Amino acid sequence: MSMFENLRRQYVNLAQPRLGTEVTYATDDFFADKARLIDPAPPTFIPGKYDAHGKWMDGWESRRKRVPGHDWCVLKLGRPGLLKGLTIDTSFFTGNYPPACSLEWANSAAQVPGDGDWKPLLANTALKGDSQLSLPVTLNNVVTHLRLHIYPDGGVARLRVWGQVMADFAPGQRVDMAAMENGGLPMACNDQHFGQVANMLAPGKARDMGDGWETRRRREPGHDWSIIALARPGRIEEILVDTNHFKGNYPDRCFIQGTGETCLAQDALIGQSADWPIILPEQKLSADSEHRFTKEIAAHDPVKFVRLNIIPDGGVARLRLWGKPV
Repeated sequence: MSMFENLRRQYVNLAQPRLGTEVTYATDDFFADKARLIDPAPPTFIPGKYDAHGKWMDGWESRRKRVPGHDWCVLKLGRPGLLKGLTIDTSFFTGNYPPACSLEWANSAAQVPGDGDWKPLLANTALKGDSQLSLPVTLNNVVTHLRLHIYPDGGVARLRVWGQVMADFAPGQRVDMAAMENGGLPMACNDQHFGQVANMLAPGKARDMGDGWETRRRREPGHDWSIIALARPGRIEEILVDTNHFKGNYPDRCFIQGTGETCLAQDALIGQSADWPIILPEQKLSADSEHRFTKEIAAHDPVKFVRLNIIPDGGVARLRLWGKPV
């Protein structure tokens, strides 16, 4: 598995608009709007498409620099978070990609932090055209902003910032402990061919069938499953399993298991999860519907990880697990 796939499976992209992230400033975005840098869709190339400034490119692209210096832009994360990895994507930028880049981070209440607020995150690093560079990050500080420097100019298709949202909860507050905006994380699954597990944890209603978790058609015995880390350990009081948009491909049934273990590695999670206590016994599901469960939830100790089992396969738009963190 590539580093990109490993980061995408275990963390969420903090630099995505549905979390409220914005590109608040760029020294120059003459050829391609800075907002495209965080477009959640994979970058594309459209032959023959031009606009008033030249060839249309799917990313952030500055003009050719004719004065000393270099270009840079600022991302304001929609939710403060812990960083675990980066992906710098120059897809389709060939003769116009930056030869190198660097990154800084800040924790600030400002829209655009001042020069004294920035600290180094990634040293000057060589880039290649039409490629992806994924790197791990070891930083224990909570980050609110990133500054991407490109040397000296050019275009970057996408910047993905992998990590975990860090949210503050009041004592006894009832929250969705699985929500990515509260710190919920996708940890593992047996399949996510058509849609990522992380989509189930995203804010709001799913925009379409592609904005949920969907597995391939199962042609063998068994059923599909995914494992989610809750933002904090807690007891689950209400569950929502939403099959919005899934009509001919919704799961027939589901059940949920959980564990209070807090320090399990991914291999241990996968190996032990089939034997975890059942929190929600098997329930019938229907197409394009919200299914809410309260009285069906079994008494349980606080849980940190949950396993959603769908029988036999299919798609779930959103999973909500409301409760009080302990």
